[in-house]
Amino acid sequence: MSTRSIRRSDDDSDDGSPELTAVQAALAAEHAAAYGYGVLGGRLDGKQGAEARSAHDAHRARRDALARTVRDLGGRPVAANAAYALPFAVPDGPAAVRLAAVLEDRIAGAYADLVRATEGERRKDAAGALREAAVRSARWRGGNVAFPGLAERAAGADPAATGPVEAAGADGTR
Repeated sequence: MSTRSIRRSDDDSDDGSPELTAVQAALAAEHAAAYGYGVLGGRLDGKQGAEARSAHDAHRARRDALARTVRDLGGRPVAANAAYALPFAVPDGPAAVRLAAVLEDRIAGAYADLVRATEGERRKDAAGALREAAVRSARWRGGNVAFPGLAERAAGADPAATGPVEAAGADGTR
């Protein structure tokens, strides 16, 4: 789930402001999360399946709100990639639960950046999204982290567990 690369076209008029850049990064992260939940949702049933559907709906709603925010800031919303490489295979329910926790950790990181880059109502919304991601991550993981959104920046963190994953084809390969 690439949350680092923001695809732009040559006619894109984004001004490169830190706020717009952070909103675009959060939007890219939401695209990746929606994709990831689409993958893992089919491997969960019962209560976990319902939680995955709820999280998927929440990420799609946040994605749509962020796209509106990008337009309000005078930018052009980054498009979703056609596919995303997963950090590990997701053949069963336990792997799907692990993936859900990783997705939420990554979203928390994007929203932590957005909190730093914004003020006022946008900062409040970003902090709320960070909190929601941290709560979902703790539920999936069965425990929490000390500083949600900053775990992927911790020294010695396992990149396979918390680092961004590049979009399929982002490096020129498929």
